[in-house]
Amino acid sequence: MTMIATASDWVDRPQRLAIIPFLASGLLLLGALGFQFIGGLAPCDLCMDQRYAHLAALALAIAAVIVRGRIGWILAGLALAALAVSGGIGVFHAGVEQKWWLGPTGCTGASLSGLTPEEATRRLMGTPVVRCDEIPWSLFGISMAGWNAIVSLGVALLALLLVLRRRLA
Repeated sequence: MTMIATASDWVDRPQRLAIIPFLASGLLLLGALGFQFIGGLAPCDLCMDQRYAHLAALALAIAAVIVRGRIGWILAGLALAALAVSGGIGVFHAGVEQKWWLGPTGCTGASLSGLTPEEATRRLMGTPVVRCDEIPWSLFGISMAGWNAIVSLGVALLALLLVLRRRLA
């Protein structure tokens, strides 16, 4: 008798579930590093925040594979949450790039009006070179931050739906 495994059967253990955020975050980080070191696109502060969330997802996913039982499930869930957090930061970052809302002042630059020349020079020298409110690359009109949001949140939602389907079955 042959059993055909469904997608929801694939997340029957935390070790299997943890593979999802591990692969998604790992591939997104590799892509970001490729853009940085091969493409010459330096990350801004918000890009780095997205990367830190992906690193957290990777660490939690690895821990979920190592640890068994209920703690393994918690760690796998936290890995998915970290993936979703990176996606949420990506949504915020994409909104900053589109000028829908303001980003952090250290990342988008503050007004220099009303400052003395010395204060303006000091502020300019302390301002990061890479701005969060500029789009250095896009595909189909979607920036890297936008793609990170779409993939991270999409994969996290898909994994959550698989887990819920498995639990309700």
